[in-house]
Amino acid sequence: MLGIVSGSRVKQLDADFIANQCISSLDLMERAAIGFCDWFSSTFDSTKKRLIIFAGPGNNGGDGVAIARLLANEMGDITLVVFEEANNCSKDYRLNFERLPADVKVVSIDDFDFSNASPDMILDAIFGVGINRPLEGKYLSAMEKVNALQGLKIAVDIPSGIPSDGIIKGLAFKADHTVTFQFPKLALLFPEHALFTGNIHVVDIGIPDEFLEAYNEGKYFLRKKDIRPLHQVFHAFSHKGDFGKIMLFGGSMGKVGAMVLSSKAALRTGSGLVHVQISDTERAIIQTAVPEVMVAGAKEVKGLEVFEALGIGPGWGTEVDLAFYSSILKRFHKPLVIDADGLNLLAKKMENLKFLPKGSILTPHLKEFERLTGKSSDQNERLQKARDFAKENNIYLVLKGAFTSISTPDGKQYFNSTGNQYMATAGSGDVLTGMITSFLGQGYPPLNAAICGVYHHGLAGEIAGEKKRRGVIASDIIDAIPETFLYLDIV
Repeated sequence: MLGIVSGSRVKQLDADFIANQCISSLDLMERAAIGFCDWFSSTFDSTKKRLIIFAGPGNNGGDGVAIARLLANEMGDITLVVFEEANNCSKDYRLNFERLPADVKVVSIDDFDFSNASPDMILDAIFGVGINRPLEGKYLSAMEKVNALQGLKIAVDIPSGIPSDGIIKGLAFKADHTVTFQFPKLALLFPEHALFTGNIHVVDIGIPDEFLEAYNEGKYFLRKKDIRPLHQVFHAFSHKGDFGKIMLFGGSMGKVGAMVLSSKAALRTGSGLVHVQISDTERAIIQTAVPEVMVAGAKEVKGLEVFEALGIGPGWGTEVDLAFYSSILKRFHKPLVIDADGLNLLAKKMENLKFLPKGSILTPHLKEFERLTGKSSDQNERLQKARDFAKENNIYLVLKGAFTSISTPDGKQYFNSTGNQYMATAGSGDVLTGMITSFLGQGYPPLNAAICGVYHHGLAGEIAGEKKRRGVIASDIIDAIPETFLYLDIV
């Protein structure tokens, strides 16, 4: 897992890695610049393009100066706009500035003519992770003009004006892309910064995961290579019983569509046997829509222990008998999944929390989370509440959204890297419920079930989005689930 290091510790991390590798800080800056340029060259056709780089006086500005040097032969035209004389800038900035080729035009911010600038691309290398206050003075004035420029905008490491671990106060660079080094800065994952970060790309600069771990404070970013080792291994003699027997509760009258989505997602994720407990009036619908599913009767509801996992909530409605709900929680002693109305009913009777089996997985969206924990002023507070809630109740809390977070009973938090805006569609959460319940039923530990469910769900959304974009519906996500196993080479 890729550890997320807080901005306050990045400087120490860099210093210790430099000492450990017996390299200079200039060498590390060069790695970052090369990593950025490799990404840039593989992403864009920059031939004959006009690039303007805005470079602050610190090491983020030094990154920008090094990038200007490395791209000089590739771009049609590069202008480096500086905020300070070189002798007032950081040491590595000065060393890179001295190495600039003559064809890179250098202009002071005081002399730069914004009104006549017509760049194809704009690079923000003004401030990095060290900033902890709003932009002001000439930097604020310049940023207002930079944001008004037309052209593709790219931030180096973090958009200037965003604190690495906090919430923006004031103005920041509005990027189309943010290229961040080694690990995403926590603030890049906050919804408050969506208009400033654009698409986020993590560039490896050679710091091993094991080295990062010493500076990590329990937050991790999920990558493709992390997922395959979390999966169970099955063999040629495995039968449907080995792939898990699960039960889903939901599908009240008029809402059976949610259960159709959850049960079909569970099957596509690999469940061997899927039962559903739904309103009697809706049985014909689900048995027609998903013939592979079995509708549970009184015998199955009474004998819950024969199931490996339960999923509770999709389309359940809020008129469910709370005593019946309590009885499920009291009688089932394995981890289960709760979503949608299962969460809303839990919020109605919070004392039921004490009956949750240890290791259960709750999957609220923001409003459902508020019903459980109260309102939060921002994502920072929300993440702290999620962490506390998971620890206090010995459960896993999946807070859904862009970069879905998974908070664990031991205080760790994992952030998903898959998914897109096209997944914001009715039923997407019901699909996730089915997927996570399926992984639990197949014998995955709760953390692995949550991580694999969230990652595959987002990946399926990406696959569907490539073909249908804004036309994606929840059924498209389900249809793409098998492709996620092919993409990750899961057998």
